[in-house]
Amino acid sequence: MKSKGAVKLFAIALTIVCIFQLSFTWVTNKVENEAKEFANGDPIKEREYLDSIARLPVYNLGVAEFTYLQCKERELNLGLDLQGGMNVTLEVSIGDLIRSLSNDNPDATFGKAIAATNEKIKTSTKDYVTLFGESYKELDPNAKLAAIFANASNKDQIKISSTNEEVLAYLKGEADQAIDRSFQILRARIDKFGVTQPNIQKLEGSGRILVELPGVDNPTRVRKLLQGTAKLEFWETFDNPEAFKHLSSANDMLKKVLANEKNGVSTITTDTTATADTATATSALAGLGTKATTEVKADSSKSDTAQKTIEQFTKENPLFVLLRPYADEQNMLIAKGSMCGTALVKDTAKINSYLSLPEVRAAMPSNIRFLWAYKGFGDNGEGVILHAVKASKDGKASLEGDKITDARRDISQSGQTEVSMSMNAEGANIWRKLTKANVGHSIAIVLDDVVYSSPNVQNEIPNGRSSISGGFTNEEASDLANILKAGKLPAPSRIVEEAVVGPSLGAEAISSGLLSMVIATVVILIFMVVYYNNSGYIADIAVLINVFFIMGVLASLGAALTLPGIAGIVLTIGMAVDANVLINERVKEELLNARSLKNAIADGYAAASSSIIDANLTTLIAGFVLYTFGTGPVQGFAITLIIGILSSMFTAVLLTRVITEWRIDKQQIVKYSRAFSERAFQGSTYDWVGKRKRFYIFSGLIIIGGLVSMFTKGFTLGVDFKGGWTYVVQFDKDETASEIREKLTPVFGMAPEVKTFGSGNKYKITTTYMINDQSEGAGDMVEAKLAEGLKTLGGNSTILSSAKVGPTIANDILTASYWATIIALVCIGLYILVRFRKWQYALGAIIALAHDVLMMLSFYSILDGILPFTMEVDQTFIAAVLTIIGFSINDTVVVFDRIREFLGTHHHESNKKMVINNALNNTLNRTIITSLTVFLVTLILFLFGGEVIKGFTFALLVGIVFGTYSSIAIATPIVVDFDKSNNEEKSIA
Repeated sequence: MKSKGAVKLFAIALTIVCIFQLSFTWVTNKVENEAKEFANGDPIKEREYLDSIARLPVYNLGVAEFTYLQCKERELNLGLDLQGGMNVTLEVSIGDLIRSLSNDNPDATFGKAIAATNEKIKTSTKDYVTLFGESYKELDPNAKLAAIFANASNKDQIKISSTNEEVLAYLKGEADQAIDRSFQILRARIDKFGVTQPNIQKLEGSGRILVELPGVDNPTRVRKLLQGTAKLEFWETFDNPEAFKHLSSANDMLKKVLANEKNGVSTITTDTTATADTATATSALAGLGTKATTEVKADSSKSDTAQKTIEQFTKENPLFVLLRPYADEQNMLIAKGSMCGTALVKDTAKINSYLSLPEVRAAMPSNIRFLWAYKGFGDNGEGVILHAVKASKDGKASLEGDKITDARRDISQSGQTEVSMSMNAEGANIWRKLTKANVGHSIAIVLDDVVYSSPNVQNEIPNGRSSISGGFTNEEASDLANILKAGKLPAPSRIVEEAVVGPSLGAEAISSGLLSMVIATVVILIFMVVYYNNSGYIADIAVLINVFFIMGVLASLGAALTLPGIAGIVLTIGMAVDANVLINERVKEELLNARSLKNAIADGYAAASSSIIDANLTTLIAGFVLYTFGTGPVQGFAITLIIGILSSMFTAVLLTRVITEWRIDKQQIVKYSRAFSERAFQGSTYDWVGKRKRFYIFSGLIIIGGLVSMFTKGFTLGVDFKGGWTYVVQFDKDETASEIREKLTPVFGMAPEVKTFGSGNKYKITTTYMINDQSEGAGDMVEAKLAEGLKTLGGNSTILSSAKVGPTIANDILTASYWATIIALVCIGLYILVRFRKWQYALGAIIALAHDVLMMLSFYSILDGILPFTMEVDQTFIAAVLTIIGFSINDTVVVFDRIREFLGTHHHESNKKMVINNALNNTLNRTIITSLTVFLVTLILFLFGGEVIKGFTFALLVGIVFGTYSSIAIATPIVVDFDKSNNEEKSIA
């Protein structure tokens, strides 16, 4: 084998990378176990421990150090189904945005067009603005949109003479910007949840935003924060020296409060007019920045003194030991606008609690408020700046963001990046007075109580048009412009899809998923050794390395491991064996032809490589289609499948050969069979081609029965496809589905769908009650109704997980699923056409794949309600369909490859049908062994993988059986029937 060195080098490099990436998971687990031991079962104490070390180095590689947060960012992510948490898809309300852009124009045609668009969007894949344009034109083809949208605030973009197309282009631009603004705001807000590894991403082309929050335990709070309209405000500020006087007063008062608490005094009397004089300020600054407060030297003679100094300073300055006033190295106050101090992020909660104490508040002016900056500083962002803002007489900000008409990134005359901002007439008037009164002082720009910028006012701004400079990068300027525009128009984000998984269900998923993966791996390892002798050990090594590479690459990519992802790994293990089986069977054939072991191995690998590459490429097509059209867990499954296929090709084709040749060079004997398996299935003479009509009739009868069932009985559509609310509920006593349904029907006003969900008195309850309600409290109201109905059953019940899918997104998922299936079939057909250069092969492959899909649909429809588990047609079912398409075409390509080989080597034979039969019988051993191994691992998944994926794995079981059957009994006979050259004395190769 050439390039052995390159294979070894790549394997070593990939191993090092995987070890490095997976090491972060080991470190974070170690740290979190230490936190659990320290907290001794107290979750608050555990969280505080992790917060305290979040930005401290916990992993030292010699050349680089990593903090806990950095390790957490690099660890192998677990999906929400494995660790619990909340997954939310939000959609910006473009309808509300368009109304606002029209200044709530009362035009009747405009109102009807909006109403019609709101209905169309539920069943259409077009964007909202396009549908609005169509609806408006349908209602009045001659009406001008410019008459509705042209106004003073957009005069630079829309004129009264603008065409409808120009207005729609403007609306699309504003809609895109609204989505970007919402994304910026949500990205800032998710920091408030206190979760590790939050994820927020724009779903390109859909106008939606995905937010994943692992570990959250308060879905109601999440819904309110995510759906709330952005609060943009402009505040006057206190200058640094003035703010320090008030903080010094707060420090003195806090010292008294803490001393009284220590002495058991519950209340104290305060002088609300007390302020700090110069002496107080000097004494408070005296200990700041000294070595005594920042480090304790190793010199043992000084350590006690240093410790006493720290303890004394902490006692005298309980606030300033956490909050460092903004001062220079000589402890002199620096006049830097509203920035009055810095603190570590981990200490901000404590500082907030101190500053909010009634006694401390009373020691400061009533109009002072303290707000933290959005952007941290330091190498790891561990520091944060505190700003002092000044409330107006009514306690509010001086100006709110609804007065902003535009904001954009710009370049100043000096070439610096800045942000230009303009306001409406009312805002311009307020802004003129505000800037006039604050020349030389800062005005803080605050979004959702976080300071994004605090620029200094240089002069009065009379016309509402101003620029903000401050050494911005292009990205920072764009972000600030988006923040300023956030208050421009009311475009609320609405939750259109939601999933909440409780930690107990996540732990159960981990347990069942890992159990199935371990059992499947052990079964495969044993089988390979039993059937293929000591060459099976080499295949086993390849399988184990394959799993290791999959986990390492997942960690490297930052991809999440989900329960369907575990299923993907297990399935990949089974499919990876196919490559080893192909190679081993080819080597066995060469050995039976009396070739030497070394030559047999070389020829066996050469003959098998083509089939392996073809088979895996077609499966990859299905994987990429799944990734492109799937969402959430389906994408997780697709990523795992793609990585697994690429990894298995490397380990099976290249790595096993390096290991095999190394053993031969060491004079070690490699055996490829045992006595019972050496000639297994050899000599089979079954007439597959001659009996093809029987196969057509057999398949036809099942498909006809399935079609009858589909049109009469139909399918049980999952919530993904029909929309609704789904809850998994566990009861503490035995209940029946009919009793639960009966009690819930009156409270919902309709009968919900109730099905058993595994064991342990768990049920899956689905309802469409209030599914079209877009209000913030809709989810809480549905859950309250559910709880009301469940109470009438008596006993206790626990909601383990919940999910919401709105009708719009359900339609999108259904449409995407149709397209995914069609595109996968077309792409695979084209590949077969190019690879085998005859349309008959492509036709046979496509018909066989369509046959497999119809078989799965038939069994799902016929057996639904008969088998004791949920058989819903949802996204995971579509994932199963596409996986089986990949598996089936894998098998079909190998069969076609053998047929082409036989027709090429037996081109002198006049009876091509006999040659094809011989080819089918010759490949029967590989077909059965591969299908058997994949079937075994899928059966293990079905038995031990948990209720969540039971329907998915059942679909795979059906698909594996009929995918194997169709490769021989359907695809090949189709080629025979349509290729007339099979009856002539010429080859079809």
